[in-house]
Amino acid sequence: MSTRVVGDLVVEVDGNGPPLLLVHGLGGTSNTFSPQMEMLTENFLVIRPDLPNAGRSGIMPPQTLREVAARLNGVLDALEIPELAVVGHSMGTILCQCLIEMAPSRITRMALLGPLQEPAEAGRKALRDRAALARGQGMADVADTLIKGALAAETRATQPSTVAFVRESLMRQPAEGYARLCEALADVQRVDPGRLTCPTLLVTGDQDATSPVAAVEAFAASLGGPARLTVLPACGHWASVEHPHAVNVLLENFLSP
Repeated sequence: MSTRVVGDLVVEVDGNGPPLLLVHGLGGTSNTFSPQMEMLTENFLVIRPDLPNAGRSGIMPPQTLREVAARLNGVLDALEIPELAVVGHSMGTILCQCLIEMAPSRITRMALLGPLQEPAEAGRKALRDRAALARGQGMADVADTLIKGALAAETRATQPSTVAFVRESLMRQPAEGYARLCEALADVQRVDPGRLTCPTLLVTGDQDATSPVAAVEAFAASLGGPARLTVLPACGHWASVEHPHAVNVLLENFLSP
């Protein structure tokens, strides 16, 4: 594994083969995809950035999600990668869509875990309230609140290590950086789904309140290219760690030539 600083983003680069970009979500880091790494690095050159205002990349000036996507595009330029597949989780799925919007010929296929387009108005307010909570109280209250809604009931009851992983991921975020990403997500406007023409895999959980099945079905139907949707049973919003084996199989089948 090679840890690099590209621009001012911390980026993990590992494996051999065609390039693959993994984009974490709000409250995550490059470690969100740790359960997938052994499988993916056997066949791909895997690029995992910590986003601005998250993880080891640290606190940076406020940026819109489209500006964050432009930073990711700059990472790909710096690594001299003309085209690649992308995998995103949660907020990272919006960033993957923004990458296609700005560089459509660069992205060959896209896998979205817990897919999002833009928050509803109630969701925008909730994100701004969460930003205020992070600034005022720190990340402990944010983590305790989110775990109750982000993970499936079965995960919370039977996978204490997964619960601990998600809580630790949230707790280690810089509070101000997390708040800035909350506000960026609250302000984002969706990418026109008709412009998303590459083959797309969408994965959600049957207990994912952030990416409900009905919303993801409608999203899949609106895409401009071929789409495949899988709903994982007894799964919340963190599929990569709640059901890592199922996600690995789906990604392996979808990303393989």
